Amino acid sequence: MTHGDLLTRFLLQLPSPALVRPSRPGLHPAAVLMPLVARADGLHLLLTERSRHLRHHAGEISFPGGRQDPEDESLYRTALRETEEEIGVPASQIRLLGHLPRLPTVSQFEVLPVLGLLDPHYRLGLNENEVSAAFEVPLHHLLDPARYISMTLQRQGRRDTLYWIPWQHRYIWGATASMIRQLAAQIAI
Repeated sequence: MTHGDLLTRFLLQLPSPALVRPSRPGLHPAAVLMPLVARADGLHLLLTERSRHLRHHAGEISFPGGRQDPEDESLYRTALRETEEEIGVPASQIRLLGHLPRLPTVSQFEVLPVLGLLDPHYRLGLNENEVSAAFEVPLHHLLDPARYISMTLQRQGRRDTLYWIPWQHRYIWGATASMIRQLAAQIAI
């Protein structure tokens, strides 16, 4: 699958160096990398499990990423820097493909999900202060809406639907599941 095929298939927005400030006031800019890996049985998505001792989101399944640092010239750079810091995969092993729409979170961040294609021979070097494990999930599993569990609740005066995606002995939920769901919706268009 070529770079152009992936852009067309996922309806991604092309990288833009101007993506620095959040589009909504009061939110902190952040970015994650949604790392795709081409395997013999199709594309897989690399996910991480956050360390259990962390103060926020301990033990949750996530993508590598975090808050934009002042020296990050773009949110793309944030996603690449955080990926190397958390799982040891350098930018030289990642081909950026584009991004999904920004996602505001309940923790007051506006996260830019950046899709990137990893070298299939990547080597992990987990920063155990942040990440306890990393694992791949076949993309077809994550994109199948029949696998989602949902719950609607009233929160801060509005109705929110939360999603969980079971995978083996883990549950992918929260902002991570929302980003995967957005990718699935774009592919289904």
